[in-house]
Amino acid sequence: MTVQRPDPDRDAAELAEATEQLLAAAAGLSAQDLAGASLLPGWTRGHVLAHLARNADALVNLLAWARTGEETPMYADAATRDRDIEAGAGRPPAEQLDDLRDSAGRLAAALAALPPAAWASQVAMRSGRVIAAAEIPWLRLTEVRLHHVDLDAGHTADDLPAAFADRELAWVVDRLAAHEGVAPVRLRDTGSGTSWDLGAAAEPELTVSGPARGLLAWVSGRGKGDGLDVSPAGHPLPVLPPLG
Repeated sequence: MTVQRPDPDRDAAELAEATEQLLAAAAGLSAQDLAGASLLPGWTRGHVLAHLARNADALVNLLAWARTGEETPMYADAATRDRDIEAGAGRPPAEQLDDLRDSAGRLAAALAALPPAAWASQVAMRSGRVIAAAEIPWLRLTEVRLHHVDLDAGHTADDLPAAFADRELAWVVDRLAAHEGVAPVRLRDTGSGTSWDLGAAAEPELTVSGPARGLLAWVSGRGKGDGLDVSPAGHPLPVLPPLG
């Protein structure tokens, strides 16, 4: 399985659907639910929703950069990003939902307004990684779908669309393949039969097998490897680095 090239029109259409699903889930969360722990260490569900809202606005900034050519960072700085998420985490459910919906609407409008030629523009993520603007809808889609799982509110990795799980797994594995410091392990998707080698070792010592959704949950830090098989038998699952 190869990494799919971004298609901003297709990805924006899928993003609209995923956003509606997220909004429906958020609408059912009470104040007590929002104060409860998410799957992300140290973050409540309120933190997850506040992050998603600020991420939408950050991507609007990148789209402005792509449209105008004027450098517009995602966030003013790391401290401001963290402070805004913390400040938004404890808001009442109605405020959280309104912010999530309004910020998603701003992003959708910015995506629709971007001239076709601007999709090739180069912009920089907060990590410093330079991407083409055409990747932005896909990157937002991964944020929405995976953080929906992180809410730990009944939507799990097993509920991710199969095509999304296949594509995201290929993207994540591409970031871990041939990297020093990554455990030498072979992943095998039992559904498609596709295999990938992680780490820089010539021959992986272990093979981890399972369905794409289960593999994705594990390599992205959203699962403990339930339902995955390790061979040779008796070996524990290796520890993978967190995805930055």
